[in-house]
Amino acid sequence: MFSIDEILVRNTIILLLWLEYLFETYLSLRQFNTATKAKDVPSEIKDLMSNDDYSKAREYSLAKLRFGFVKDFYSIIVTTVVIHQGLLGIVWDYSESINPFTDEVSTSCLWLTILSFLSTIIDMPFTIYFTFILEEKFGFNKQTAVFFVWDKIKAFLVGQLLTSMISSIVIVVIKNGGDYFFIWLWAIACIISLILLTIYPAVIAPLFDKYTPLPEGELRTKIEALASSLKFPLTELYVVEGSKRSSHSNAYFYGLFKSKRIVLFDTLLAKDDGTGCQDDEILAVLSHELGHWSRNHTIKNLVIMEVNLFLLFLVFSFMFKYKLLYQALGFTHIQPVLVGLFVVLQYVMMPYNTLLSFAMTVLSRKFEFEADDFAVQLDKGRYLELALQKLNKDNLGFPVHDWLYSAWHHSHPPLLQRLNVIKKGVKLFEEKKK
Repeated sequence: MFSIDEILVRNTIILLLWLEYLFETYLSLRQFNTATKAKDVPSEIKDLMSNDDYSKAREYSLAKLRFGFVKDFYSIIVTTVVIHQGLLGIVWDYSESINPFTDEVSTSCLWLTILSFLSTIIDMPFTIYFTFILEEKFGFNKQTAVFFVWDKIKAFLVGQLLTSMISSIVIVVIKNGGDYFFIWLWAIACIISLILLTIYPAVIAPLFDKYTPLPEGELRTKIEALASSLKFPLTELYVVEGSKRSSHSNAYFYGLFKSKRIVLFDTLLAKDDGTGCQDDEILAVLSHELGHWSRNHTIKNLVIMEVNLFLLFLVFSFMFKYKLLYQALGFTHIQPVLVGLFVVLQYVMMPYNTLLSFAMTVLSRKFEFEADDFAVQLDKGRYLELALQKLNKDNLGFPVHDWLYSAWHHSHPPLLQRLNVIKKGVKLFEEKKK
């Protein structure tokens, strides 16, 4: 039985989860109502989207919102039951009972693996529906059933391997780091994050998708010339076979210090059916991406992440010995440090995490405008406009948004706002050139 104090802590966690769920649902309902009413193409974008493209994008947006309503409600019910019934503690007891070892590290890793497996199974019906019904209906899914199953198995195995390794290190540092373990934990976390940023694109991502060098030709020559003109330390230029998974498009760069790699999705390249972008439009998209590099956006985000980690670990160092946090979740006879870390970071810091997420969304929008302006200053503005319109069409982006939903969720500015700012920038740029 739970004590009064344990019930209070448990119910406070549940209340915070439901408040967040209700707020997110309220925002989604606002967007759903906006999309439902916006049946006709707004006058300001009649030149950008045909009636058919607009109608299809609207239906896709509504379908995803309906899916989100069901999935989010299901998720909050499952989470409420898990916390209310102390199922996390029950899984821990089971992990102890089947673990041939008696140490906390191995039990914690086994506990995480079991929870991850159960979570995967619980979410699988929604994943299958989204991939093979919703995305299939709108022409995005390219996965076969065999590819899907093997992809999920690989993702689970790789995820558990990385999670177990990192969790083991975290537990050892916390238990042996003394009163100021949070400093050591933060230093180790910084090192691990840098290692993952380095090895994930080069080692882990190729386990899931095929990466091939961009063939010699005009596009490659233009990209290399662009990188050279900006002194961008380009070492590799790849095309990822994203079309086996989805028809959505993207491009990005990765790498630390003087070794950078650019990756283009094959869906971004122009095709016979009219989808994709022409060479000059791809160069404009890459100019935007290189704008993030030039303005040090990646470094700034990394610094914010590390400062945030330090604050989270500092709070954790004060709270992880609070017995009620464990007892409220069903841990009656033990206080596993990994469970404490999970509870503090996931539940106790929930209000802070929510506000930080919104602040990062605002900052991300600012960075996107700065990257767009960088492309404009390279005289790529007009091609960037065309590329954004094509990508929006190919990805069935719906251009009409409720202002509050967009402000809270969209890390990239809405298409119309973004195009308007680019147009103004192009006009100013061309006036300066005269």
